[in-house]
Amino acid sequence: MKFIPPRDRHSPRTAPHTGALGFLWCLVGVMTAIELVLSLSHSGVFGGQDLRWSAFVLGAFWQPVFAGTVPPIYPGQTALMFISHAFLHGEFAHLAMNSVVLLSLGKFISVQIGAVRTLLVLFLSAVAGAACFGLISSSPAPMIGASGAVFGLIGLWQAMDFRVRRRAGLPLQPILTAILGLIAANIALFVILSGGLAWQAHLGGWIVGWISGQSFARR
Repeated sequence: MKFIPPRDRHSPRTAPHTGALGFLWCLVGVMTAIELVLSLSHSGVFGGQDLRWSAFVLGAFWQPVFAGTVPPIYPGQTALMFISHAFLHGEFAHLAMNSVVLLSLGKFISVQIGAVRTLLVLFLSAVAGAACFGLISSSPAPMIGASGAVFGLIGLWQAMDFRVRRRAGLPLQPILTAILGLIAANIALFVILSGGLAWQAHLGGWIVGWISGQSFARR
């Protein structure tokens, strides 16, 4: 999926940047290292057991733990899983989809608002995605992946585009069309994956991204 960021003709020109910023590569590097270890373990390359399920048990977001119907395995799990779930993925394809958007869209956004605020949006979007999943879903399955944070970037990007268009007096219909396209894509994937899509996390992340783009993450 390729994202083409909007151009703000009213903003000052910035020096061209090549590649994503270092902190984004660090995030992707950590997620890749974790997935590499879990994939090698799952393939039996090393270790006496498959570490993937153990990682999910300890780090995934569990709705029953959030709801209090199942006790946490270790102290602090109820809080930690709001973030740790974002570093775990089901396979390299899952990781690659999230990483591509994180690097490409994250580069554009970090140039506009800085690394600190970009990291804050990613953090809040991951937490909000998990919270939204916990409040709406009743699934006992583990929820994993950085898609909540990624959808936070998408929401922020669309909020930026909205503000640019409104200031310039341009039509806002493209924003609405893009949002409806996101909804349609989530519905389609939910059906294709037989319910195996955490759309609730996408929704929570997007909402935080949009609100951030109208408040502290404004250019």
